[in-house]
Amino acid sequence: MLVPSIVIFIAVYILAGLRIVPQNNEGLVETLGKYSRTVKAGLVFMWPLFQRVRKVPLALQPLEISKYSIITKDNAEITTSLTLNYMVTDSYKYFYNNTDSVESMVQLIRGHLRDIIGRMDLNEALGSTKEINDQLFLATGDLTNVYGIRVVRVNVDELLPSPEIQRAMDKQLTADREKTAAIAKAEGEAKTIEMTTKAQNDALVATAKAKAQAVKTQADADAYRVQKMQEALSQAGEGYFRNQSLDSFNQLAQGPNNLVILDKDELTDLGKVPAIKKLWDQSEQG
Repeated sequence: MLVPSIVIFIAVYILAGLRIVPQNNEGLVETLGKYSRTVKAGLVFMWPLFQRVRKVPLALQPLEISKYSIITKDNAEITTSLTLNYMVTDSYKYFYNNTDSVESMVQLIRGHLRDIIGRMDLNEALGSTKEINDQLFLATGDLTNVYGIRVVRVNVDELLPSPEIQRAMDKQLTADREKTAAIAKAEGEAKTIEMTTKAQNDALVATAKAKAQAVKTQADADAYRVQKMQEALSQAGEGYFRNQSLDSFNQLAQGPNNLVILDKDELTDLGKVPAIKKLWDQSEQG
């Protein structure tokens, strides 16, 4: 009975020493409280009562850093919060080199962020979130060697000025918007005046051109009538003008002033007067 009991005891002891390290974990085996070896994921045997295994997760883990205040270069207070993703790259350093590696990493990141923003003015900091993220990521690259942690991504979620500064910025923004609106309104009114003036000037120019065209048309018509009369006079015979001259002379003689002295050439030209009048009347009727 002794042998079966020993066998059963040994079997139970061995079974009690079996441990399973999950996927994406490493096991730190301690013998009597002292680190002895690191084991990978899977089935692991250790001596019960003398050894134990500490499981360290290696998967990517998110972390949110709560809000805290930072003073900028121009002594403005802003509140910031961060989120990051990290993973354990050295389980021994992560577990044994620091009592709380994650908290130490958080404090280090906060310090780096204070240093980065502390070298910026308020406006520069508020408009440089991407640059701050890049600088902070580069600054936290040495965390692997110190704490056995690698920061995969770090992001500044918000940068908020203090309430007093925010109110002052809102007032400034409102004033800038009102100024911009006033300038836009003034420019619109000036544009309207400019367009109205241009339209009026165009109308005046068009009216002047129309009048000038009418005068030109009338002048062309008068010149045409004169030309036609000249052509008609040049085609008329001397007998026609002689008869017209006698008629004209008779009309002058019948008037109250019956004393008329004319040169013989003027007497001939006198006949052209009624001829010209007739031609002029005909051109106007045509």
